[in-house]
Amino acid sequence: MIIKIMNDLSKLVEKLRRIEALYSGAATPGEQKAAYNARERIKQKIEQCRETDPPVEYKFTLPDTWSRMLLVALLRRYDIKPYRYHRQRYTTVMARISKTFVDETLWPEFEELSQELMTHLNNITEKTISEAIYGDSSEPEEVKAISG
Repeated sequence: MIIKIMNDLSKLVEKLRRIEALYSGAATPGEQKAAYNARERIKQKIEQCRETDPPVEYKFTLPDTWSRMLLVALLRRYDIKPYRYHRQRYTTVMARISKTFVDETLWPEFEELSQELMTHLNNITEKTISEAIYGDSSEPEEVKAISG
């Protein structure tokens, strides 16, 4: 089971790298394989956006810790400093970034990465519950409310 989890994790990491290569503007399969170059291309996009579209303060309100961790990691990866103000919720992330970069690159990449990550986490959770707790983890039956 440990080997299967490690293989699944390796596949997930590779998918996430391909997604990043896609949003960096990689044009050829060779470029897509060079994931480390993707970061530099995206950083260049950020600089180009700054010239025509100055950074503004963005407030991202995320639904869960996993999404927050992913967005913070993406921002830091591209040398964008995430922060939050005193008394803001833990799942709120602030950043100064250009609207063009958010709309064209950051948010679409985040959504795609988030979907892959959530699918992976859900699969692991279902397998763990099924094997460790009980095999049937399907949704409960929906019944009509009893009027009283």
